[in-house]
Amino acid sequence: MTTLRNSLVSKLEKISGLENRPSPVIGGSALHYNGKEFAHFHNDNELDLRLTKSVIKNERLSHPSGSEHHPKRASGSAWIEVRFKNPKDVNEVARLVKLAIAQL
Repeated sequence: MTTLRNSLVSKLEKISGLENRPSPVIGGSALHYNGKEFAHFHNDNELDLRLTKSVIKNERLSHPSGSEHHPKRASGSAWIEVRFKNPKDVNEVARLVKLAIAQL
């Protein structure tokens, strides 16, 4: 059975320079671009993504309510938790990951 996380990783691994590998910082699985970690998975349906404050604002994204991992994250943080529940969400998260890469 393919999880949404596996579906997302399959889409992203086609990007040259992107790797899904263990995080030396948080443990678990993280996304690296040209050796730099810029996102990590909290679970099979949530990615913590370094997107930058300006992109978060321009995309009108907001920190999800009920966050278990970062309940007190500052509103001006460059990081945002993105959740995905269906294939359409996976496509949107893949788009956001590409925006994050463009900021590196």
